[in-house]
Amino acid sequence: MFTYQTRIKLHETDAAGLLFFANQFKLIHDAYELWLEQMGFGFAELLNSKPYFLPIVHAESDYKRPLFVGDVIEIQVRVVKVGDTSFTFAYTLLNARQEVVGTARTVHVTMDKATQSKISLPKDMRERIQALYDEDN
Repeated sequence: MFTYQTRIKLHETDAAGLLFFANQFKLIHDAYELWLEQMGFGFAELLNSKPYFLPIVHAESDYKRPLFVGDVIEIQVRVVKVGDTSFTFAYTLLNARQEVVGTARTVHVTMDKATQSKISLPKDMRERIQALYDEDN
């Protein structure tokens, strides 16, 4: 599991100071990007040096409790499925009291940049993601 901490910023909220629903996806994507970078697959390298990319083909999100501007949150990221061409991450958002305030899932497919066709996960990426697989989910 990977953990990312951030604070809800004013520009992420609506007129009532409440997290705007679409920004939960932004927050989990920030956690995803940092985790990939720490695994050695930063987006700059993926976009500039690799023959594949990792589009999200499915995303879902549930909102359990409100988040307001200034709230500190923790986002826990887990690998919950690894297939031949895809992987699924699950996200749990917790407030400062460690209460679940949201959950989300994203499914990513490995796609060849030249052909725009699905391809098998590259061996090095598969090994690093598989090592983090959470069999309890």
